[in-house]
Amino acid sequence: MGVIMKSQGGGGGCGSGLAAATGCLLMLSLLLNVCLVREMMSPRKGLTWTEAAAREAEHAAAMHCSGHGTAYLDSSEGCECHSCYAGPDCSVFLADSCFAEADGGDPLFLEPFWRKHSASSAVLVSGWHRMGYSYSDQTTISKVLEERIRELHSVIGNAVTDGKFILFGVGSTQLIAAAVNSIFAPNSSAPAKVVASIPYYTLYRLQTQLFDSRDCDFKGDTAAWNGNYSGSTDQFIEFVTAPNNPDGQMNKAVLRGPNVRTIHDRAYYWPHFTAISSPDNEDLTIFTISKLTGHAGSRFGWALIKDEDVYERMKLYIQYNTLGVSKDTQLRALKLLEVVLRDGGRSIFEDGHRTMSKRWERLRDAMSVSDRFSLQKIPPERCLYFNETRDPTPAYAWVKCEWDEGQSCYEVLKSGKILGRMGSLFEAEDRYVRLSLIRSDDDFETLVTHLRKLAAAAEDGPKST
Repeated sequence: MGVIMKSQGGGGGCGSGLAAATGCLLMLSLLLNVCLVREMMSPRKGLTWTEAAAREAEHAAAMHCSGHGTAYLDSSEGCECHSCYAGPDCSVFLADSCFAEADGGDPLFLEPFWRKHSASSAVLVSGWHRMGYSYSDQTTISKVLEERIRELHSVIGNAVTDGKFILFGVGSTQLIAAAVNSIFAPNSSAPAKVVASIPYYTLYRLQTQLFDSRDCDFKGDTAAWNGNYSGSTDQFIEFVTAPNNPDGQMNKAVLRGPNVRTIHDRAYYWPHFTAISSPDNEDLTIFTISKLTGHAGSRFGWALIKDEDVYERMKLYIQYNTLGVSKDTQLRALKLLEVVLRDGGRSIFEDGHRTMSKRWERLRDAMSVSDRFSLQKIPPERCLYFNETRDPTPAYAWVKCEWDEGQSCYEVLKSGKILGRMGSLFEAEDRYVRLSLIRSDDDFETLVTHLRKLAAAAEDGPKST
């Protein structure tokens, strides 16, 4: 940029004398600042097709939702409000009709962490990104992402990956179905009996029954078969969930023998939920990013598999079912794991554990005014990752109503404007209800408020014997 300056006398330059020189310097400084601002505001070289997309994302992120909602790029509603909030900017609290939403398992408690790391975790995807079915090596699995997963388990110490095959799935949900249908070779003389210890994650039963495979059949509680299968030629598939959903217990395999196979569901085996006491080194273990980073909507999970034949059958199941996991999802998962690994996971796990510890402390305090409700008891354990003994901070509270057995605990909580998940959905008694502690801050605040009121009011009623 050329700059021409004239003195008041019409000649070139800034004139003579101290005052004239000072004025000239001030003018030059002003012009340089103007040029600098213009340079900063103008599109930078290299930012061509990405600029509009970045501006669109920034616009959505900057939308004011009063801290009680979020604006998304794929929403036409502006702010999407949390439960119990309404209005254009989610500032209206619906006190009279407000129920505490504690049913679903959306891990929104980690959203504040990702807002603090918005720049490092953002991904801008081009319109031509990975348009084909496979990568350049003709596989459907990102090798870079596989390397990050192996690195992650090594750093956290929650699983051994050496000598294991890694398979990606559309969340752990798809991998569970693939495992059940692949862990035994097909065309057996009779369907394998699929079992799980009560209370168990409902999906184990629902998926097995839905797909109605000739190779497997859901047969309920593991305890019903313990001691009744010795010497039998029947094949068993046992789900071992640790930490367990819904009660957070560190379950172990019950059935053993040459005709027994186990599927280890480790969705919650991360330091913000439980102590990492030892690395998992089982034949088949399933993990998911949903409870690791909180990105349940990305639908990404992985399985660690020792047996190559089982791996090949599961891979074929995934291939026939979905032709693999979305390349966009794999790119986002890669970016998220790189943020986690930047400091060895300390930031996300310390932040997440701090949040969960405070929530459990407040939950116990809210329920302490009455002995008509009880919570699951899980002993503290030494965590190899944090190198200290810590109390567990599971994702869910497994609440028991301590009164007449014929009364539904779900209905009792609902009468206090609390929506949980009834125990019968986990094949447990109706005296139990699962309450989610991993939803948004607003959801948790409402839950604690309603629990305090309900616990205080419950003191007047009759107790069970």
